[in-house]
Amino acid sequence: MGALRATLVFVLVVINTLVHALPLLAVALVKALLPFRRVRLAANPLLTGAAENWIAVNTALIDLFSGTRFDVVVDAHLQVDGHYLVLANHQSWVDIVVLQKVFNRRIPLLRFFLKRQLFWVPVLGLAWWALDFPFMGRYTRREIAKNPELGRRDMEAARRACEKFRDIPVAVMNFVEGTRFTPGKHAAQASPYRHLLKPKSGGVSYVIDAMGGGLHAVLDVTIAYPGGRPTLVDLMGGRVPAINVLVRQREIPADLSGGGSRDDRAVRARFQRWMNGMWDEKDADLQRMLQSPPPGPEAR
Repeated sequence: MGALRATLVFVLVVINTLVHALPLLAVALVKALLPFRRVRLAANPLLTGAAENWIAVNTALIDLFSGTRFDVVVDAHLQVDGHYLVLANHQSWVDIVVLQKVFNRRIPLLRFFLKRQLFWVPVLGLAWWALDFPFMGRYTRREIAKNPELGRRDMEAARRACEKFRDIPVAVMNFVEGTRFTPGKHAAQASPYRHLLKPKSGGVSYVIDAMGGGLHAVLDVTIAYPGGRPTLVDLMGGRVPAINVLVRQREIPADLSGGGSRDDRAVRARFQRWMNGMWDEKDADLQRMLQSPPPGPEAR
């Protein structure tokens, strides 16, 4: 029954994607052919509206077929017209479904930094491009050391994306661990955290810098799977009993709100200390959330 349920949900999600992608791509074509600021600003609500409808239908399908209990605590003042940097721990592709369920139509549409290869995903790649999701090379330190131009290319792509985001309400999403958590990766890093990989502050500092102080706050999201790290097939097949989520709003420290030079060691050190402190608290939250729903002002 789980396999049949997962197949049914997958087919319905594909149909939903095609239904919403066609008008989205039509608006994107107009936006591309008429690359004027006024046209872009007029097109953005239509594009984000189509994306939010797509997410709403997907969420309804998951709610209908998965049987998963979502325990969500939001310790934040969410604004649909805000400017946020959203940070979360990363364990599974299910994380993205969870984030969309929690935030859809409560804050601006989440924009993710994507690997450049994902542009070629059928239909979705073009949709992400239409919605101005930044595509990055995601090069390793070794690759950048051999060819520094690769790192500059990624920074330029991020800068261009953030310049567009200044004109519209936006929520820039970043998985700062850089990869999904596994016990093997945790051991290889010698991570000081029980349930997390080490956070990387470079991308966060660059987004804050590129946004020119235009971010309202950080939304720090902790996602816990008490039944173990699931796959999307597990979720669609009704094999994920519960998901616990905690959202905390954090102000960007005044001495970091202007971003700063990535070449300044002192600035990099301050960013890293800030991230490490956030991850210390997140690790403690995860320890508790894996055992019971997180208490807080808004559980549902």
